[in-house]
Amino acid sequence: MKRRLLVHFVSLGCPKNLVDSERLLGAAVNLGFTPTTDQTEADLIVVNTCAFIEPATKEAVEEILKAVGVRKVGAKVAVVGCLAVRYEKDLARL
Repeated sequence: MKRRLLVHFVSLGCPKNLVDSERLLGAAVNLGFTPTTDQTEADLIVVNTCAFIEPATKEAVEEILKAVGVRKVGAKVAVVGCLAVRYEKDLARL
């Protein structure tokens, strides 16, 4: 039996981000992912970011670095949302 891939979502910022995260989670489930609340066991960690104000940007960067630090070997971290658009080149270096 094929092992199901696990996905973990971190949703930051406004209520619109939460709705976007829920829609992305639904798409991930449709692709065969199983949600998990444990970042350390996830095959994919999705951080939906906000960069509207400086404290939100700081929080987003902290969550991204946390995800990168706790991910298991071979797991991927995907950064989406307005911070990802605004700082795409900087994030690519992580």
